[in-house]
Amino acid sequence: MARRKREEYHVRSLNKNGGGSISVTLPIEDVRALRWRDRQRVVVKRVGKKFVIEDWKK
Repeated sequence: MARRKREEYHVRSLNKNGGGSISVTLPIEDVRALRWRDRQRVVVKRVGKKFVIEDWKK
């Protein structure tokens, strides 16, 4: 796979999973900066025409 151009770095594709869900891959640098781990719970909210992904709080 070719490396993305600088201006296209944050452009991502939606992927359809076998169960009918849709996923998107996040940049690993950003996930590490937030200190998120594998299988960590997150909250996804729809705000207007955007989605907001936040850490899940107990």
